Amino acid sequence: MSTDKKDVIALLEDQHQEIRRLFGVVEQAKGDERTDAFRELVRLLSVHETAEEELVHPEVRRQQGGEPVVEARVGEEHRAKELLSTLDGMGPDAEGFDTLLIQLRDDVLAHAEHEERLEFPLLRQAYDAKRLEAMADTVRAAEAVAPTRPHPGTESAAKNMLLGPPAALMDRARDAIRSVLKR
Repeated sequence: MSTDKKDVIALLEDQHQEIRRLFGVVEQAKGDERTDAFRELVRLLSVHETAEEELVHPEVRRQQGGEPVVEARVGEEHRAKELLSTLDGMGPDAEGFDTLLIQLRDDVLAHAEHEERLEFPLLRQAYDAKRLEAMADTVRAAEAVAPTRPHPGTESAAKNMLLGPPAALMDRARDAIRSVLKR
């Protein structure tokens, strides 16, 4: 295993950067570019949070002081999923979308900052580089089969494992249909 391979923390921080970038694109773009950027943001937020809920949060919970850190993050994720689901249902051209998008952006970026400041250090203290790299591989695998839409109420690893696969199939079928219809 290469020592320059990304660990789970670097992987998630890179995704946080991409999420920040996509919020900026959605806020500035118009028309199809805005719609496409929003769809990508929805997909990235959905798979990112699912992987964290299935794999990262359980590891952090095991650490001393980890339980309250994770509980606060799960609450933030639930609120963000509800808002993201509302926005996804509205679409980027709907009246009121921009106001809700700003609220979502502020919530999501605060959530990412809390993870980076409070949750990730607990992982870094608990595990060596090899384990953190293996966790990154596991997160990538989970994201490859995760739902691509928000599903509020599935913020636990158990619920994601039970409800995630059928939701992922439906989401990915919907994505494929949407892609064909755009042609």
